[in-house]
Amino acid sequence: MFAIATKNFVEEVDKGGLLIPMSSLNDVIAVLTVVVKRKRFWFWQKPKYLPTDFNLNDILTGDTPIQPVVVETDFIKYSGTFGDNMQGTADASFVNTSVNLEGKDSSKLQSSFGSLKKEEVDVQKLLRDSKDRVLDMSHCLIQQTKEKHKRVFGIVKERILTTQPCSVIEEMQLSGQCGGGLSSCGPKCQKFSLKENGSLSKDSNITMEIPTHATIAYGLIELEIKQDGHFELCLMLDTHGGFEVDGPAKKDLVHTSENDFLQQELGRLKDHFQLLSSLPASTKSSLLQQITDLMEHPAAVSALQNVLDQMYVDKKPGLDVAGLTDSQRQNIQAVLALLEQSGQTEPAQADQSKSTLTAFHLIASALDEMTLESLAVLRKCSSPTALQTLERLVHCISGNGKVSSTALREDIDERTKDLFASCNVSLKKHGDLVQTETKHEARNRLLVLCVAVRSLASLAHCG
Repeated sequence: MFAIATKNFVEEVDKGGLLIPMSSLNDVIAVLTVVVKRKRFWFWQKPKYLPTDFNLNDILTGDTPIQPVVVETDFIKYSGTFGDNMQGTADASFVNTSVNLEGKDSSKLQSSFGSLKKEEVDVQKLLRDSKDRVLDMSHCLIQQTKEKHKRVFGIVKERILTTQPCSVIEEMQLSGQCGGGLSSCGPKCQKFSLKENGSLSKDSNITMEIPTHATIAYGLIELEIKQDGHFELCLMLDTHGGFEVDGPAKKDLVHTSENDFLQQELGRLKDHFQLLSSLPASTKSSLLQQITDLMEHPAAVSALQNVLDQMYVDKKPGLDVAGLTDSQRQNIQAVLALLEQSGQTEPAQADQSKSTLTAFHLIASALDEMTLESLAVLRKCSSPTALQTLERLVHCISGNGKVSSTALREDIDERTKDLFASCNVSLKKHGDLVQTETKHEARNRLLVLCVAVRSLASLAHCG
């Protein structure tokens, strides 16, 4: 809940900016805290940030600590509500209240952070104070980080803090027919009622109290570290940190048009889409159902992505993630069982399981990168016919920008338009043609949507 609330906050107040949402209240962040930035498997994934128990002074040589000047200012007053509503056909009633819900499933996450303040380091003074200072390259944190690939050191230069006790509230209302695969809402504050016609409803309300002075987001300055321990602060947006032993940084790719970029990147992933499409029909159907159920809960999608991350490096996956319900854990375990089964279907191929794992890791990673609103809309478009329509539109966007309306399985509704509009792509109908127009470069965000659509559509393919 907390991680989703802070992610919402950053998307609203600093979209495309430098703020990093806090993922856990258990992490302690202060100015000059050392944070390890870990690059991800797919280049378009946002990095993971791992706060450490050390600050910059802990890993410097010498006895004179750096004393930063911290400027404190009022930030904003923030309260946000994000929800998703689905309509069905079942009748249900809550305890003490008789209501005809007609199968309504709804979820709402309300974040009331109140008045927030910002603490920011005087970077010019920090630059002067850190000049000619040297890192202790024998420090255990530096040694352990250097051993890992694609790790970068950063120090906290600013953070957003609460100024009063506040809360994050998650409310869910689910209803459906008995035996229809109703999922659990969570262990707290649940109420059940069973009507004579066999309809079941469940209501869940979970509140998380956030203390005063809690960090909900922060910003970093990355460090470019030389082999002898000298370092530079990366002050420009296009300057990135790292260890000198990692070798020279890769140069940026030559600029290409949006269509060429999408064609090139989707082409590189073609084998993964084909592998998903070639799975047995029953396996594809089950995987699509499980991932669609998980898409209702962004935290569960993130948990699945983390589990697949662990499996990809041959670690035993763990599901001890705070906030997951029993139903969500069962969904993830069902996905893992299906992936294991798919690896056993062709024992002659020793890497079949790894390939299937990589292909499904692609799905989870793309879904985890999507905004909450886009994820909710895509979930509502996850029927096989709707996914085939979305897939044709993806081909259209990465091609000549036009597709015949007769080639689409479904009419383009407002949900579809909103989904692509979130990536700055407009859909317009001109006679028998549907034309796509990219307003300005969206690059990674549009690629993530296209990857998610192509992957899910591959599971929806017949045969």
